[in-house]
Amino acid sequence: MMYLVTFYWGWLLASLLLGFAMGWIAVVHRGQGVSKVTARWLAALVAALVALALARVIPGRFGYWLDLGLVLFAVYLAGCAVGSWLRDRVVARHAPV
Repeated sequence: MMYLVTFYWGWLLASLLLGFAMGWIAVVHRGQGVSKVTARWLAALVAALVALALARVIPGRFGYWLDLGLVLFAVYLAGCAVGSWLRDRVVARHAPV
């Protein structure tokens, strides 16, 4: 794992910044979300991929790509969370109590 961080630090930083930007924009754009059924299928897919990565079922290059993709996805989601939280804290106008 440290090899991925050491070798792909630039891509990880780009993923974090892209996630931050998308999280910042997502608060402004209130588009149509995914349905609950689709969200459950996506969550099951991500859980299955994480389980495959942790069990080291996929060997070689494809396992390496799976690990790298999951790390990039996790960093992207962290950036989205920070961006949307910061946008809410900085820009949101709260009504007086």
